Amino acid sequence: MSRLTLVRHGQASFLERNYDKLSPKGEAQSRLLGEYWAEHKVRFDRVYSGPRVRQRETARIVGQAYQSAGVPWPEPVVLDGFDEFQAEAVMERCLPELIEKDEHIRTLHQAFQSASGRDAQFKTFQQIFEVVIGRWAAGKIPLAEIEPWSDFCSRVQNALAQLSSNGNRGLEVVIFSSGGPVGVALQRALDLSTEATLKAAWMVRNCSYNEFLFSSDRFTLSSYNASPHLSDPSFITYR
Repeated sequence: MSRLTLVRHGQASFLERNYDKLSPKGEAQSRLLGEYWAEHKVRFDRVYSGPRVRQRETARIVGQAYQSAGVPWPEPVVLDGFDEFQAEAVMERCLPELIEKDEHIRTLHQAFQSASGRDAQFKTFQQIFEVVIGRWAAGKIPLAEIEPWSDFCSRVQNALAQLSSNGNRGLEVVIFSSGGPVGVALQRALDLSTEATLKAAWMVRNCSYNEFLFSSDRFTLSSYNASPHLSDPSFITYR
């Protein structure tokens, strides 16, 4: 059996023009993870990352902490299969029309616009996000030129299946990715529905890690949403 540790990236730059970069807190979360693992002598034989900046930067900062502690850290390899689904594009394409035509979405959006403080903005945006992405994933909002949810799940499932055929037997493997691929990994391990997969993905903390045991014919959940490196409650974030 091999062990896969699947990490969600550190906090990204929510409400900024470019979401796909780590916030200062996201950088700190990543450093704390690297320092925690290095201190506890957690070793990896393979290091992979999705292609997004926030995914690659999380891997880089964790690696820096290993190097500072003098602990071996393999050179990360980017795997496109662990890219996130196109959430930003889905929201950009369909939200304006939904605000105009859907009273529930319009009410949520008004609450978001009137929210004061980042915590309130996070909360109200997440409510909109979950409704819109849930409808899209269920096939109720088809969008041309955007990878459908079913194709996204198949892509991640194929990437997970390839791990056991890429010389990763009996090894410790870590992948830095996003909440969506973590949800699909849970789907694979637990045979979750689309709705349950999304609910699990929404709860994945920034820079938390999830462990799976895998072989050519087995993929089993070992731990979910672990974050012992984030002892300060203010570092527990979801967006």
